[in-house]
Amino acid sequence: MSAPQEGSGRKLGAIVVAVALIAVAGIVAADAIRLGTVRTFGPGIGPRAFPWAIAIGLALLGLANLVVALKGKAVETAPVEMGPALWVIGGLVGQIALLSFAGFSIATGVLFGMTARGFGRGPLWLTIPIGAALSFVLYVIFTKALALTLPAGPLEKLV
Repeated sequence: MSAPQEGSGRKLGAIVVAVALIAVAGIVAADAIRLGTVRTFGPGIGPRAFPWAIAIGLALLGLANLVVALKGKAVETAPVEMGPALWVIGGLVGQIALLSFAGFSIATGVLFGMTARGFGRGPLWLTIPIGAALSFVLYVIFTKALALTLPAGPLEKLV
């Protein structure tokens, strides 16, 4: 029996990532096929356009990763720091938990603040209100200019 070659674990990992990207591209493409064919923004641009663009992009990334992995040129990766990742994940969980009753602006402000904290920027007492203010501007643009519906909370009910 021969010992596994150095880097074979990285090569297998890169192949798994490539296959996963291609699989997700297939899922997104299958979803795009099921969407309606209403054209609202001009010829060829409808509800299917962005899912197809995402599916094609994911498939290309998957194929590129597969080629690099099979050539054995897997990239050396740095160790993952869990602290910053947990701040971002916590912000996402906080946004999801707050969205239904606090509204888009406050919930997204929490996500913004905790993500900024994860990247080592500013205290939460400053970054959350900044994120809420920026999110409120986006809320107004999306709901008034684009006629989209976003979850409204106490801040959004002022408009």
